[in-house]
Amino acid sequence: MKSDLFSSESLAQPATAPGMTLQNAKSVKYTVNGEMHARQGSMIAFRGNLQFERKSQGLGGMLKRAVTGEGLPLMVVSGQGEAWFAHEAANCFIVEIEQGDALTVNGRNVLCFDATLSYEIKTVKGAGMTGGGLFNSVFTGYGKLAVMCEGTPIVIPVSHQQPVYADTDAVVGWSASLQTSLHRSQSVGSMIRGGSGEAVQLKLEGEGFVIVRPSELVPQKTGN
Repeated sequence: MKSDLFSSESLAQPATAPGMTLQNAKSVKYTVNGEMHARQGSMIAFRGNLQFERKSQGLGGMLKRAVTGEGLPLMVVSGQGEAWFAHEAANCFIVEIEQGDALTVNGRNVLCFDATLSYEIKTVKGAGMTGGGLFNSVFTGYGKLAVMCEGTPIVIPVSHQQPVYADTDAVVGWSASLQTSLHRSQSVGSMIRGGSGEAVQLKLEGEGFVIVRPSELVPQKTGN
């Protein structure tokens, strides 16, 4: 049988080493030899001897019972084999976190990550009950984290001289060392006249970067 479908770009290749790689722009391949963690329901295929265990809600520094602040449950994948992960055809990106790094990520943008990474749910200081959520996921340690995003994200440097103001619905993540607060860019008069639709932003100050996606939050699909 012949088809462009069987090109090297689409065909899954045999694993050469354990760990995480991009299968393509929309999916991540993970060669499991032990344990890893993933967004529940994100596995689209696997082969080998793997077990998928759902974790109940709860907090723990070592991810004993993992669930994001956005109410996104995670699962532990263990055994030996290969698994592919994706979510609603969002673009996937792999971030390699080294010792001393700390990355804050919105829970809705987490796809999967190495078990060597430590994970903690923290309140976003100064954010209040904004559209972007009150809680975010802080990753530290060493290992790889797969982040997903609708469209191609924009990484904006932040400095003491140039803070960045981001729509709370568009923020994917930022350097955990940055200071956060709410910034109101709309006058009372404008709000009375109906508003601009850009009333409040998340202000990020310090030295680091912020990742934003090129769209605001799309309402979650609900079942019938």
